[in-house]
Amino acid sequence: MNTENKYEQAWKDDCNELSKRFPEREDQFTTSSNIEVDRLYYSKNEYDEEKLSFPGQFPYTRGIQPTMYRSRFWTMRQYAGFGSAKETNKRFRYLLEQGQTGLSVAFDLPTQIGYDSDDVMAEGEVGKVGVAIDSLKDMEQLFDNIPLDKVSTSMTINAPASILLCMYIAVGEKQGVPLEQLTGTIQNDILKEYIARGTYIFPPKPSMRLITNIFEYCQAHVPKFNTISISGYHIREAGSTAVQEAAFTIANGMAYVDAALESGLDIDQFAPRLAFFFNAHNNFFEEIAKFRAARRVWAKIMKNHYGAKNPKSWKLRFHTQTGGSTLTAQQPDNNIVRVTLQALAAVMGGTQSLHTNSRDEALSLPTEDSARIALRTQQIIAHESGAADTVDPLGGSYFVEELTDRIEAEINAYLEKIEAIGGAVQAVEEGYMQREIHQNAYETQKRIERKDEIIVGLNKFVLEEEVNPDLLKVDEALEKAQINALKNIRSTRDQAAVDNSLQAIKKHAQNQSSNLIPYILDAVKAYATVGEICNVLRDEFGEYSGI
Repeated sequence: MNTENKYEQAWKDDCNELSKRFPEREDQFTTSSNIEVDRLYYSKNEYDEEKLSFPGQFPYTRGIQPTMYRSRFWTMRQYAGFGSAKETNKRFRYLLEQGQTGLSVAFDLPTQIGYDSDDVMAEGEVGKVGVAIDSLKDMEQLFDNIPLDKVSTSMTINAPASILLCMYIAVGEKQGVPLEQLTGTIQNDILKEYIARGTYIFPPKPSMRLITNIFEYCQAHVPKFNTISISGYHIREAGSTAVQEAAFTIANGMAYVDAALESGLDIDQFAPRLAFFFNAHNNFFEEIAKFRAARRVWAKIMKNHYGAKNPKSWKLRFHTQTGGSTLTAQQPDNNIVRVTLQALAAVMGGTQSLHTNSRDEALSLPTEDSARIALRTQQIIAHESGAADTVDPLGGSYFVEELTDRIEAEINAYLEKIEAIGGAVQAVEEGYMQREIHQNAYETQKRIERKDEIIVGLNKFVLEEEVNPDLLKVDEALEKAQINALKNIRSTRDQAAVDNSLQAIKKHAQNQSSNLIPYILDAVKAYATVGEICNVLRDEFGEYSGI
């Protein structure tokens, strides 16, 4: 058997093995004209072990699973959160009833930067861009009547990620769900906060310690939970190119791997739980090639640079969100078309889960109708387009393969520059990635203003008068209600237990070798608040003021 046939046979064997657990959705896939659709299309004369290989095989250019969506669709995980936990719980349950297959939590700004709703820093921001979570009581309400052993949850939280993860664990325990059955993802990606987003609290070194503490704790106690979602999404939203998004995200991923190794963790124990989070913009073919190239680059880094032995450590698993910065307030219905193109690119590129933005998100949080249309967009792609019926449908396209190769080369060029600086943490502290992103954002804006880059409805094909759409308005009374509920928690909890748990966090924060997660979990269970825990850590770690 020649080398090519060996890998082909290995792929077919993998397909047969996987189909025992996850049978393909159809016995035979066909087009609307009853033309048979094969599992995979490939040239037997152009096999390249280092570039293409077969799906589910290193370097995973064609996807991380042998059969991809023929067996299971991607997780349809709509991002949601606004106002109170009770209001967001209603939206979660509505989306699940409409066919959503995973939850994704948006937290309000005070929660993201570690302030309670009654803090002076939170005034006017409570529940505005996400759900307000102050204590375990809020988290209990957020997942009321949502069984955590039946749904996976993604939480977009970074600086206080350890606290929100502990709250989720505590809710699972209260529901009687064993820790080993909890599934989901915590974003937990602080480096991109310094680079692009700004919701950091602590300096880089203690922040990295908290991240590796989460790796270590979850490896031992919550093995199915993805301990980090290394995010290129916000890097792209800040103005980067597709190449910069992939390169800077992978560089950050390497920094997290380095930190975990330095803390004594074994790469093949924690690396399979690493996940990524990418953006999808309008340049359809570039986005597809970006996803394919990123998988290939990461696989080679993990196998060849770090020497990981477990193939699960080589696989770049990622969530995609369509591009918020591409949405326009003008003619918002146009955003439905943009989101459809972006979502289709993510599917063609092999995403594991997907959030589709709503048409009105350039103006406000989405209405229920807009959220439903966004979800239906994914469902139509899955069930009506045929894009999920064959693996890597654009693989073999001369254009896509050339773009994939070019993007891979440009990613590697950036990685070499970052390595020469001293790695991602040093590059962040010196502002290298920030400058690169800002320069591209500036150049993009100039192209739009010159009309060298056309944004339909914004700088061309504009309407003189537009009808204002109905928008979601967060009830201002929710802030007062949230503050009153927080006061009630403080007056009814066991204050001695809270004080003791916060003192334990303070003590162990001073010991670099201590894992803080068990002590944060104790504090959460005593109904200590996000702000109270963060304030203890602020006192010990300090606050980061940027470069």
